[in-house]
Amino acid sequence: MLAPPQRRIKLAHEDGFSLIELLVATAMSVVVLAAVGSMVMSAMRSQPELSKKSQSVSTARWVLERLTREIRNGVKIDVATPSSVSFQTYVRHSTCGSTSPLTSTSPSIKCEVTYACTTTACMRKETAAGVLTGGTARLIISGINDANVFSYSPSTAAPTYIGVKLRVPNPTGQGALTVSDGASLRNATLAQ
Repeated sequence: MLAPPQRRIKLAHEDGFSLIELLVATAMSVVVLAAVGSMVMSAMRSQPELSKKSQSVSTARWVLERLTREIRNGVKIDVATPSSVSFQTYVRHSTCGSTSPLTSTSPSIKCEVTYACTTTACMRKETAAGVLTGGTARLIISGINDANVFSYSPSTAAPTYIGVKLRVPNPTGQGALTVSDGASLRNATLAQ
């Protein structure tokens, strides 16, 4: 004889998903993963452009900091045009035009520093104080897109403030990125 069928009691922890619920959850997961994947791909495509923009701005800021530091140590501006400036300043080199640094106990020496810019680059040269010719010009920054880098105040007769504005191309192609600053010659009273 056969035993009577036993009723099975369903326990709460034995609940599961129906096939329809499982298909809906899978479809929703696919949509969410596609959206996340699209965002990741977009970020990966824009990363080189952002890196290039960041590098251009970092280089321009470094040049600007160096230039303003030299201007602050300046004594007298000898040539002042929108695309070039020549001024006497104190530098930490053994001789004007050399690249060997002074020892920390030696005083800075006075040299003539000239920055000359074109529509693509700026060059720097260092000569003896008051000497505007000669010296070796060294590339300080390339990739700028405007030669009008310098402005002066007062704009007439003996200026003591130099404004610097570096424009680098925007990798997105929309205008230019501008990094600007300026400084006064702190030692202008020492000019003789």
